[in-house]
Amino acid sequence: MNLKSLKAFIGVGIMLLSIVAIQSCNNDGDNTARVQLKLVDEPGDYLEVNVEIVDIQYNTSDSEEGWMSFIPENGYPINVDLTELVAGNDLLLVDQIIPSGMLKQIRLVLGENNTLVMERENGEGGEPIPLDTPSALQSGLKLNLNEELQGGFSYTFILDWVVSESVVEAGNSGMYNLKPVIRVNAQVNSGSISGTVLETIEESLVAKENVTVEVYKLDDTKVTDTMTDDLGNFLIQGLEAGSYKLKIAVEGYQGYESENIGVTVGQVLDVGTVELLPL
Repeated sequence: MNLKSLKAFIGVGIMLLSIVAIQSCNNDGDNTARVQLKLVDEPGDYLEVNVEIVDIQYNTSDSEEGWMSFIPENGYPINVDLTELVAGNDLLLVDQIIPSGMLKQIRLVLGENNTLVMERENGEGGEPIPLDTPSALQSGLKLNLNEELQGGFSYTFILDWVVSESVVEAGNSGMYNLKPVIRVNAQVNSGSISGTVLETIEESLVAKENVTVEVYKLDDTKVTDTMTDDLGNFLIQGLEAGSYKLKIAVEGYQGYESENIGVTVGQVLDVGTVELLPL
C-alpha cells in the first residue's frame, strides 16, 4: 500500500514531553526565548521504523492562521529510524530563538517516505513496508502546550515516540498504518533511571542488547519501558519523583524484578548492572 500523496499533519496524539527551563544567553533578553525539540523512542518489536518529517510548526495563538515553521539546523526533510533513539540517544530536531510569550501548540508534518522493516525468521530484515497515514489524521492532531516562555530562558521539549502503539496492522491485509503516539512529561519535575543488562556466555559477562526494561509503580501499574542498546545500556527519562521497580522478562532466562527504586527530581539514578540468569 502506497502512502497518499499529501503531507500528513501530525501534531501528534502525544503523551510524553519534557520541559527544561534554564537561564539562556540569547542577546534579545526579555523579548525572546530559546526552544529545543528532541526526539526519543519508546521501542516496539521492529527492526526499523523510518519516518520523514518535512515540517515542524508552532503556534502562539488560537488561530489556524498562526502556524509558523521552525527552521532545523540541517533543513528538511528530517529522516530518522526511530528504533535507534534508545538508551539515551536522541535526535535534536530544533534549536531556535523565538519570541517570548505563550507557546500554544506544536505540530509535526510528515512526508510520504515512512516505512517499517520487520525481522524475518532468519533474523535478517525484510523488505521495507510502506506506513500509511489514515485519513482521520490527515487534518492533524495537535499538541496543546500552553507554555509561557519567559524571555531570556531556554526550553527543551523531549518528544518520546511510542513505536509499539504507533504502528497498527490494517486488518488482515498485511499492511500497516502509522498513528503517532508520543508521551509527554515535564522533565523539570522528573528524574531518570539508568543501568546495564548483562548475560553470561562461556563464563564471561557480556552486554545483552535489545532487552525490554519495564518500569512499574509499586502497585504494579506499568509506567513505561525502553530497550537496551548494543552495549546493554538503558536510560528511562521523564519519571515523576517517587518509588518504582524494574522488570525484565527474556525467553530462556529467569525473570528479573528490582527492589524499590527511588526517583528524585533532576537526578539520574544508576542502578548498575543487571545480570540475567539462565533457567
